Amino acid sequence: MERRKIPWLEADTPFPSASSALTESDGAAGLLAAGADLSPQRLLMAYRNGIFPWFSEGQPILWWSPDPRMVLQTDHFAVSASLKKTLRKVHASMRDGGPWQVRFDSAFEAVMRACAAPRDGAPGTWITDEIVAGYTGLHALGLAHSAELWCDGVLVGGAYGVCIGRMFYGESMFARVSDGSKIALAYLVHFLRCRNVGLIDCQQETAHLASLGAAPIGRDAFLRCVRAATGEAEIDDWSPLPLF
Repeated sequence: MERRKIPWLEADTPFPSASSALTESDGAAGLLAAGADLSPQRLLMAYRNGIFPWFSEGQPILWWSPDPRMVLQTDHFAVSASLKKTLRKVHASMRDGGPWQVRFDSAFEAVMRACAAPRDGAPGTWITDEIVAGYTGLHALGLAHSAELWCDGVLVGGAYGVCIGRMFYGESMFARVSDGSKIALAYLVHFLRCRNVGLIDCQQETAHLASLGAAPIGRDAFLRCVRAATGEAEIDDWSPLPLF
């Protein structure tokens, strides 16, 4: 059987329907299209249609819409007993002016660069300079955000993603201290839950995401959630909220 081909997008080509993405039998489940650019306008069009870019250095821009889709309901975020203890220490530090601080959007590009750094000696990253430029463009428009953990003025953990209306699309996390990414994520999830964001897109299914409470849902159900949530008003105040 001949494998299906994906369409090539020019600058003015709209995305095909997410339902036309390749399946497992095609050898690249979820791959939808290639080409175009990473302008803020193109990225917004993608996210509003349940599509995201993911490609390696030297590849063309590849656009994906997997089925099923891994998502985290903000009410289902799993916090272990040890993480809760750590979060209480961070909360006390923030309250008392101690060394640990959580900030949002104070170092967006630095978080992206930290997420792009090689891990466990693995070469390369999908967060290329082209990706950084695209998402910092969204950040400048107030549509991409970072949650950051700082210790004595040093960035030691964080996460970033895109928020359209009341829909948050998680992109990547990093940690330079134990649980650094989970601490930043816990504050982000709490903030989003308090701002009536019910769902965080996690894109791909992994055991790590499942341990945090994420679970897969069908693409059609995911797209219904996206259409409803992206039609809501934007969040106008991105300030971390106390956890306790």
